[in-house]
Amino acid sequence: MTTTLKPVIRIYTDGACVGNPGPGGWGTIVKDASGEREYSGGFDRTTNNRMELLAVIKGLQQVETTAKIIVYSDSQYVVNGITKGWAKKWQANNWIKSDKKPAINPDLWEQLLDLCQQRQVTFVWVRGHNGHPENERCDRLAVAAAHQKNLPPDLQYKA
Repeated sequence: MTTTLKPVIRIYTDGACVGNPGPGGWGTIVKDASGEREYSGGFDRTTNNRMELLAVIKGLQQVETTAKIIVYSDSQYVVNGITKGWAKKWQANNWIKSDKKPAINPDLWEQLLDLCQQRQVTFVWVRGHNGHPENERCDRLAVAAAHQKNLPPDLQYKA
């Protein structure tokens, strides 16, 4: 009997903001059997947490749905939101947290939950600014994106 192993795709992500809120950027590296690809982008006024979420979303949007995916992020907000089930609870409670306050960034959490439901995703937290090569590269991508001129508005950001 032959067993077909699913390919493993590694996604490394980071978000950055110049001020919080302020101009923001995200960076993503996708590593798979075909190689390594980098993606980045930004907005003129947003938050760091929005960019952390968007980095993961943009990375997941680049991969096939049958692969096993490991997402590496230095954002405890993102990793805990998924691995501890917070985002699913907020979604089930109409985006209200257990403290009865509105969940922040429901538009992005909704997208992330949808993508995770369609894929086999594992999240791994990595310590930021600690010499992890891909995390450091994603940080440079995100910071560079945040410093671009004429960034578009983040139309979903609510101050």
